[in-house]
Amino acid sequence: MSDIILEMRNITKTFPGVKALDNVNFSVQRGEIHALVGENGAGKSTLMKVLSGVYPAGTYTGDIIYEGEERHFKDISHSEKLGIVIIHQELALVPMLSIKENIFLGNECTHRGVIDWNEATRRTQDLLAKVGLHESANTLITDIGVGKQQLVEIAKALAKEVRLLILDEPTASLNESDSDALLQLLLQFKAQGISSILISHKLGEVSRVADSITILRDGATIETLDCRKDVITEDRIIRGMVGRDMTHRFPPREPHIGETIFEVKDWTVHHPAHADRIVVDNVSLHVRRGEVVGIAGLMGSGRTELAMSIFGHSYGRNISGTVSKHGQAIDISSIDRAIASGIAYGTEDRKTYGLVLIQDIKNNVTLANLGAVANGFVLNEPKEMVEAQNYQRQLSIKCSSILQKTVNLSGGNQQKVVLSKWLFAEPEILILDEPTRGIDVGAKYEIYTLINRMADEGKGVIVISSELPEILGICDRVYVMNKGKFVGELTRAEATQEAIMKCIMSQEVVEAWKL
Repeated sequence: MSDIILEMRNITKTFPGVKALDNVNFSVQRGEIHALVGENGAGKSTLMKVLSGVYPAGTYTGDIIYEGEERHFKDISHSEKLGIVIIHQELALVPMLSIKENIFLGNECTHRGVIDWNEATRRTQDLLAKVGLHESANTLITDIGVGKQQLVEIAKALAKEVRLLILDEPTASLNESDSDALLQLLLQFKAQGISSILISHKLGEVSRVADSITILRDGATIETLDCRKDVITEDRIIRGMVGRDMTHRFPPREPHIGETIFEVKDWTVHHPAHADRIVVDNVSLHVRRGEVVGIAGLMGSGRTELAMSIFGHSYGRNISGTVSKHGQAIDISSIDRAIASGIAYGTEDRKTYGLVLIQDIKNNVTLANLGAVANGFVLNEPKEMVEAQNYQRQLSIKCSSILQKTVNLSGGNQQKVVLSKWLFAEPEILILDEPTRGIDVGAKYEIYTLINRMADEGKGVIVISSELPEILGICDRVYVMNKGKFVGELTRAEATQEAIMKCIMSQEVVEAWKL
């Protein structure tokens, strides 16, 4: 039996006006973890969609050799029957169905044409044990966190007798402990002879677990690195990805911080479905002119709930507290009023809340400030075109034109469209929630530069991030949040990963003593 489980030869895939893949060559050895890295738009996800049958045979050129035979996959079910299973970054689970119903959805356990729920329960518990998830098979997906949902997706793949597992940004939405658990699971699969293809922008994780790393740039294969022979550093990977050395991960900046321009006092928010549950508990914060303020904390600490509740009460109920700008109370009781008050919010979920995916770039860029491109109640399309092209150039959005639908952009370029939309709205306070999630190191640098530019223009910027190096690298001051409360406030000089975790753990100790 060959040591090569998969070989993709001279794969070329073209979309209208764009060559997404240009004679890409890629091979995976049996039982290895093979990382696929590159900047947003490099072609990673497109290549995997070709492999899995999302883009069926006939829509691309080149050859796929799997298990020693040339394959022509017509759809995902065709590739899954042969043991190729892809887990996308956006999890494909039905929230109001149970774990077992999700695992066997479309692959039901049947006896004489009738679903055998006892067999489904038994097999589900066996699969959950394999992935280290200690939940009942009857638990609803909506009742478990993102990390556990990722494990359900993997259990679902195992139910299909996976031989080649493809994971597209599997840790993008996970905290550090959940990420570590998932990576350990990949290593266990490797020991069992399962091959994995890992797409990730977290280069530290890639270096830890990958046996081989293939780098794509602009739709072409640049090189494949063998981690078993050489020590591969993050800087070495970055050089292949962007075509140059990046001496600094974060752009230099000399802050010029002025007076307080934005303040939130005694802010309390209750859960929208459970009125007795407080998700943001008496929080107060302020932002000064030209300042980048970070909010750090574990996932589920209330950071996003705080941001969304400030942005037009778009999350929560029974919201109390005051918000002021330049010392004057402002009305942010609706999204329209928040925008009118100079507040913008870049959501962590760009596909669901940040963009209208079926609309083109032009429409998305001007969406939050249509009055600026209208004559009275009539849209001035030539002016809209000019403004959208201006932001496309400023933010280096890679696209065929501003008339390209946003659904067809890479994640990093979609994020740039979200930022363009809010910059065009001319806010004074910009709240960015996980602004670089799922984005490559080169695009991250561009977004950090943009954040610096906004601060230098005198705006106040609030950055929420699960990546502590990012918080420490770009923020002038950091609030630490845990269980709905602010448990620490650190200056740039005081802020370290250890200091942030100490604030979180100190509160845990206090609460333990109260019990």
